[in-house]
Amino acid sequence: MAEVIETLDFVGEATELIAAKILHKQAEGGVFSLSLCGGSTPAPIYRALSERKDIDWQRVVITFGDERCVGPEDEQSNYRMARKSLLGPAGIPDENVVRMEGELEPREAAEKCEQRLRDLAEGEEVFQHDLILLGMGEDGHTASLFPGSQALEESERWVMENFVASQDSWRLTMTYPLINAAEEVMFLVTGDKKKAIVKEILAGGADYPAADVLPKSGRITWVLG
Repeated sequence: MAEVIETLDFVGEATELIAAKILHKQAEGGVFSLSLCGGSTPAPIYRALSERKDIDWQRVVITFGDERCVGPEDEQSNYRMARKSLLGPAGIPDENVVRMEGELEPREAAEKCEQRLRDLAEGEEVFQHDLILLGMGEDGHTASLFPGSQALEESERWVMENFVASQDSWRLTMTYPLINAAEEVMFLVTGDKKKAIVKEILAGGADYPAADVLPKSGRITWVLG
């Protein structure tokens, strides 16, 4: 059963939820694996997280749910946004960051990212993130899993190059096998149109890519602002 949190303090609530999960794992002596989403919605949350002095950022591994096929200094880069808002300010070591290298040829970038995740999985069937953060578009896409795109059908690869006809561009994206293996998934959603889509998804039967995010653990949270 999904947990839905609708709040007027979107940034504050999301920050506290994420921080609490990291601190719980670290209190047990573990390293926390966190996948970031892109776009403008999470940036203030990342900035707030970067200011948390109680989190040991040396014991956090960062990955990305998707990336545009651009270099790390491009204004459209999800990595660039995360570096400026979280990675840099929090002092997260470069070796803790699994970047999707959008400047490479798309297939090569996807395969290189997946190999790093497989190395981290240390022989397990799939790499299990502690928490994957996802956004959602007004067409119901999440990560770069867009309606009608090939990556929606992928059942083996964890990271894939995906041509998005509506954007006339290639994207790099995590696939459902990797996303749904997560210990927990948290959607960060703002805007009335998007919240209407969330209600459709929660009611069941909605044909949106975000509706197929169904972690095997059953732990999914929608934070609505």
